[in-house]
Amino acid sequence: MPDAPERVAQALAHLPDTPGVYLWKDRSGTVLYVGKAKRLRPRVRSYFASEHADNPKTRTMVAQVADLETIVVPSEAHALILEANLIKEHRPRYNVMLRDDKTYPYIKVTVQEPYPRVFVTRKLVNDGGRYFGPYTDVAAMRRALDVVKRIFTVRSCRYDMPREMPERACLDYHIGRCKAPCIGAQSQRDYRQMIDEVVTFLDGRADEVLRRVRLRMDEAAEALDFERAAEYRDAIAKLQRLEEPTVVLEVEGGDRDVVGYARDGEDAVVTVLRIRGGKLLARDHRFLEGVEGEPDGAVLSMYLASTYLHAPARARELLLPFDFEDRPLFEEALGDAGQVRLPQRGPKRELLDLAEQNARHLLEDFKLAEQETAERAADPVYELGQVLGLEKLPRALVCFDNSTAQGKDSVGSIVWFENGRPRRAEYRTMRVKSVDEAGGPDDFQSMREVVGRYFRRRLEEAKPLPDLVVIDGGKGQLSAADEALTALGLAALPLVSLAKREEEVFMRGRAEPLRLSRRSPALRLLQQARDEAHRTAVGYNRKRRTMRTVTSELLRIPGVGPTKRRALLTAFGSLQGVKDATVEQIAALDGFSATSARKLLLALGVPVPDAPPPPPNDRENDP
Repeated sequence: MPDAPERVAQALAHLPDTPGVYLWKDRSGTVLYVGKAKRLRPRVRSYFASEHADNPKTRTMVAQVADLETIVVPSEAHALILEANLIKEHRPRYNVMLRDDKTYPYIKVTVQEPYPRVFVTRKLVNDGGRYFGPYTDVAAMRRALDVVKRIFTVRSCRYDMPREMPERACLDYHIGRCKAPCIGAQSQRDYRQMIDEVVTFLDGRADEVLRRVRLRMDEAAEALDFERAAEYRDAIAKLQRLEEPTVVLEVEGGDRDVVGYARDGEDAVVTVLRIRGGKLLARDHRFLEGVEGEPDGAVLSMYLASTYLHAPARARELLLPFDFEDRPLFEEALGDAGQVRLPQRGPKRELLDLAEQNARHLLEDFKLAEQETAERAADPVYELGQVLGLEKLPRALVCFDNSTAQGKDSVGSIVWFENGRPRRAEYRTMRVKSVDEAGGPDDFQSMREVVGRYFRRRLEEAKPLPDLVVIDGGKGQLSAADEALTALGLAALPLVSLAKREEEVFMRGRAEPLRLSRRSPALRLLQQARDEAHRTAVGYNRKRRTMRTVTSELLRIPGVGPTKRRALLTAFGSLQGVKDATVEQIAALDGFSATSARKLLLALGVPVPDAPPPPPNDRENDP
């Protein structure tokens, strides 16, 4: 890791040994990263120690650091919340971020007002109102509002009642959409009762609303208030006919939020299933980006601290898919508002599985939307990622192979597959240099050179790296490629090799090979990449041999130097192509004339007709 800049080094010497938040900044003062620490001093100093040497993301970030800012807080829980707020404010490049960090809509009920209103808002204000959401599915929010408008007569005006009261009722009163509390046609008590029903309905307890309305209808009938009883009867009929579009299925009773998590490389998604009264009402989700190099626990912690803690309508029970380091801090920040559970079996575990299934589905849809071709990756890609235990699906993989002919013309080939299909624009071939220098063929050294040169070039040109590296060969070739990647700081890049004889898959750090079924789509994908790399390497090797043969033949011909040889090879491709060419075709090349073309073909043993005699000079016949 690089040494700390002078300004940062001075700050490191005076760091407190207390909880806090730190902000790494570049030369322009832009915040690069925000982090929290139980003890600021050792945590911040660790960025310039060897423990981060293998993390390319951290290594790149530290290389840009020019300044440091720290904020001391009373406890780790405070640091967790402050970190989340600062990430939202500064949106640092190297932090895990909400990919779609827009403000989702809420339904707000202004219960703090004497005559509450119901409307959509995107701002959360701590003014005593009740918020329902956020609705990541805007269509679901509109359906909920439509239900409220069809069943309840909530006022749509913006008067500050009772301070502002109009002289007459609006159109909503005349069409039955409002009972005009603004002119005293509906008492404040009746209006508040109706708002209570709205809140109960939006909270997902439609059955409770039905029970209350039935009770009021019976009371109105006993009081011989048949007009009001009829109103309650109509409301009950609407509730009974209504299929609540937000309710998906019945689950175990109680209120709980169930968190699902899915990840693919530098993208992740978190879903929250909102269960109220034993009914699955809705699914919220957030996409996150920049998670590459971050453990799953850190990603989940970031979401919970930045989003879930600020949710206005949390359940008493929160089910999480796995434990994470900051869970005690999160529970401390959550306080008595909820209990965290990590179920391993039973109905609650089944709910977590359902949430994770939703998360995987959303992440795949998101990935497909990002694909330029907008087509789903082939099934072998998914199976290959699963059987190899890869954290990121191998949508992009490269395969390496070497080829030589009796120790000469050693070459390497690199083929690129994307979504299980060849991408020929990314194919590469190269001549192996180290073999000639060593005086003989060495397949391991050739593989080490080809892999090293290829990835060094991609790093220098800042080109994207593949998700998986495949080597044609066994343990020896795998080890050689591993040495080349490690020397470039790419030891974390997934690496496997495929041996031809038994079609065994060797993996880094695993003694025994992996044997896949001969019918496995994952194995067929590896075989296709291996065969394509072999074909490319053999083709390039044959081309090199042909060029060497042509060159050696042409070297014997006087007057044909490197420039003319290159022109001949470019135009005709092979020695036979030169022999099949006509005098006129060769003479058309730069540096050749009809005379030199005839001499070249004669030197190659090609019979050439005599040159035509020059045309007669008419001037000689003039008198």
